[in-house]
Amino acid sequence: MVSPMTVVRVAAVQLAATEDVAENLATAVRLVEDAVAQGAQLVVLPEFGNHVSWYADRAHARRMAQTLDGEFVRTLAETAATHEIHLLVNCTLLREDGRTTGSNVLIGPDGAILATSDKQVLMGSERDHLDPATEPSLVVETPLGRLGLYSCMDGVINETPRMLAVGGAQVLLNSLNSFALDEASLHVPVRAVENRVWVVAANKVGPLVPEHSIGAVAQAVGVPVERLHGAGESQIVAPDGTVVARGPLTGEAVVVADIDVTLADDKRRPDGTDVMAARRPELYGPIIAAPRGRQAPAGAPSLVAASICPADGDDLVALVRQAVVDGAQLVVLPELAGVALDDLHAVLAGTTATAVTSLRDGDQHVGVAVDADGVVVRQPQLHASARHAAWATGLGDALQVVDLPWGRLAVVVGDDALHPETFRLASLQDADVVAVPFTTAAPHDLDLLLLERAAENRLNLVVASRPGAYGAGMLVPLSADFTLWSGGWQFDGVISRPDPVLTEQAVTLASLSPEQASNRLVSRGTDVVDGRPWAIADALVKP
Repeated sequence: MVSPMTVVRVAAVQLAATEDVAENLATAVRLVEDAVAQGAQLVVLPEFGNHVSWYADRAHARRMAQTLDGEFVRTLAETAATHEIHLLVNCTLLREDGRTTGSNVLIGPDGAILATSDKQVLMGSERDHLDPATEPSLVVETPLGRLGLYSCMDGVINETPRMLAVGGAQVLLNSLNSFALDEASLHVPVRAVENRVWVVAANKVGPLVPEHSIGAVAQAVGVPVERLHGAGESQIVAPDGTVVARGPLTGEAVVVADIDVTLADDKRRPDGTDVMAARRPELYGPIIAAPRGRQAPAGAPSLVAASICPADGDDLVALVRQAVVDGAQLVVLPELAGVALDDLHAVLAGTTATAVTSLRDGDQHVGVAVDADGVVVRQPQLHASARHAAWATGLGDALQVVDLPWGRLAVVVGDDALHPETFRLASLQDADVVAVPFTTAAPHDLDLLLLERAAENRLNLVVASRPGAYGAGMLVPLSADFTLWSGGWQFDGVISRPDPVLTEQAVTLASLSPEQASNRLVSRGTDVVDGRPWAIADALVKP
């Protein structure tokens, strides 16, 4: 095993690519040399560096694709060898099995190709011209640390980065070709904090469609011309979710930072919970099962929900009563709120509302949903938590989803919320809304971890926690403005990042949309749930 260097200077390069492969190669070499001049030992280039990512047809895509021994890759390998750096290149490749792929190529300091990996989740028109990966990406052990490679849409959902982290990656290298502002604000940094790894992400700038076609393409996909440009903001993210360096929205840039790779070996939360060791692979089988599509009918168009985030001394029953009087049909309290179920039954009498909290039940931490008639569902916590280790030794063996008058509800208990697999299991059971009785305990629990769970699964969330240093709860409604290429909405630069309602008082209400959970198409042919790389994700279910 190679012992990694403690501190490594890394660079994420953002650039524009045209239809001129030779020009694109010259740009890449120039900016790699700029990164080297700033001391970079590892350089990441954006996705599709050989050619602007739009083709007339599959034949055109094949003509523009490269080979591993061709001039494009060979020249960049020579550049890496000249400067004795590790370099991640991304281009379209002609594969020996006849596929045309969008591929990462990791080059070592001697110019040798250390690894290649093909894009696993194709986005929109990429499906017309390229072929997806047929095998998972491997973690590459180098003197700089253990590196994992992925690209763009692979990081808009959790499975590909998660497989790499489970495989021991310390640094995830992400090549992007994205016009979405929510890549930088959500989908890139969340992969660092959820896996406790470094992320080095390089995005494009400039037009992502040839200038001669951009007007027609903009009209066809329903995206303004000015939005069909790479959104930049290449960035380097620490294992706690802190963005340590970020590039501008527009223009070429070389984003450089010194990273301590060994920080990625500490997987502990502030309370000591090891988020990787606490995984339950034996529960995640549905994630690698063949997609079957949504089976349940769509939920109601709207649902008024309440997050209860009480201060010490607040009367919880009175707060639930207030929420119900104000129209809430779903009320969520923090984990271990301390309110008696009989009291909740009483306050819900004569209503159709449901309340959710959690309680200690013997050796289990159990989420409970109740209504006027009694208990709707009891959901034992699935993953161990250091905070409750003294008594919560019994774990549940399945996530349950129940039908309510407005749609399907899942209850995610306490630290189950830290695991992306939990919410994926909910979406695979056609949940519309997830109630999360929780304790917010780290800086990015809400704005990254839990917000991404709504985005990548198309789930409405109601999160409730007692207030703390990092906030309390939030409600996350799903918007109808989601599917590119569908018409009917004006794209504002954000594809899948929902707009959360943060709790600012003891009772916060918001209108959710259970109905919108049934729409998972982020673009033509790209489903954020069924489009997961299920056939090559066995690493997620191995002990």
